[in-house]
Amino acid sequence: MPIYLDNHATTRTDPRVVEAMLPYFTEQYGNASSVSHRFGWEASDAVDRAREQVAALIGAEPSEIVFTSGATEANNLALKGTALAARGPGQGGDHLVCSSVEHRAVLDPLRRLARESGWHLTIVPSDPHGRISVEAVEQALTDRTVLVSVMAANNEVGTLNPIGAIGRLCQDRGIVFHTDAAQTVGKIPIDVQADAIDLLSLTAHKFHGPKGIGALFVRRQGRRARLASLVDGGGHERGLRSGTLPVPLIVGLGRAAELAREEGPADADRMRSLRDRLDQSIRTLLHNQGVVLNGHPTERLPNNLNLSFEGVEGEALMMNLRTLAVSSGAACSSSEPEPSHVLRAMGRDERLGRASLRFGLGRFTTCEEVELASTIVAETVTRLRQSTCNSQVNHPDLARADL
Repeated sequence: MPIYLDNHATTRTDPRVVEAMLPYFTEQYGNASSVSHRFGWEASDAVDRAREQVAALIGAEPSEIVFTSGATEANNLALKGTALAARGPGQGGDHLVCSSVEHRAVLDPLRRLARESGWHLTIVPSDPHGRISVEAVEQALTDRTVLVSVMAANNEVGTLNPIGAIGRLCQDRGIVFHTDAAQTVGKIPIDVQADAIDLLSLTAHKFHGPKGIGALFVRRQGRRARLASLVDGGGHERGLRSGTLPVPLIVGLGRAAELAREEGPADADRMRSLRDRLDQSIRTLLHNQGVVLNGHPTERLPNNLNLSFEGVEGEALMMNLRTLAVSSGAACSSSEPEPSHVLRAMGRDERLGRASLRFGLGRFTTCEEVELASTIVAETVTRLRQSTCNSQVNHPDLARADL
């Protein structure tokens, strides 16, 4: 099996999470909405317990957690739901704000609202590290701004954004603040109260829970976030997300959240140490030549390392790393030939952007895997550089054209 270093795409489900889920497939298999018998009561109790576990992880109240199929659905509910609610009688706002480095699950819904529903959208540029400043967001606001969406941490380069400061800015202006925290929750502490967050999206499979389950935090304390539902029928989840609740998956999300709350700080320290070891080992083996860090040097996720390699073709680099499970960008966009929109927004040239690797470490990554991965990467880059150099020597016309 390849060495798995793609934990931003998804993570291995923790065996303790699987153990917690199993009884709800075969023994306690009731529908949580069945209120007339014990099977339904047990399922409902399990859902309530999971809601408490998720809420505790982000500093929320259990009643503020709405279960979804994942962060993509949570993002769509947050953005489109806010837009639909804001277009009611007596509402006058028609302006939305997001950043240029958002995940497609935020950019695409907002662009659809702008294209099909008449909303005005401002996309705030990032700095060369992929970070969004409070000042840039403030400059984008108008007296008609309804919502601002800025991700807590970038899914490709791991850069952390000052969401607390952005949240307080929006709070002072009476603007709804949403953050896509899919990559952040379970890795670094996040507090929706301290950071003045109104809406927060998360998904279980990014922190060792099962795929197919996530949640949206919807503020109910103080200034409540107003949403319109996107799915009708049944009135589940306070009328915001109709559909039979997937109890085993919800139990898995709750248990993953509980483990992240208990073990997250230790996991983060360990992953940060392994991440730095991987970075330093690759640089040492390549004699510190032509290795470019993408993302903020210090303000980034503890498990993220995104490097570009000068002098190699991106497609050749990925094709020659079959024994490593890594990516060159977001997993949702990896089938597309276009270079990363995040790296483009940061100002990386296309050639260097294509020759990038995203390493994502996880709870189960070992020291041995990190050492072997660094050797494989360095040997591959060295071989490809030598091949390019030999090609230019043998075909000088191609070398001149390339320049």
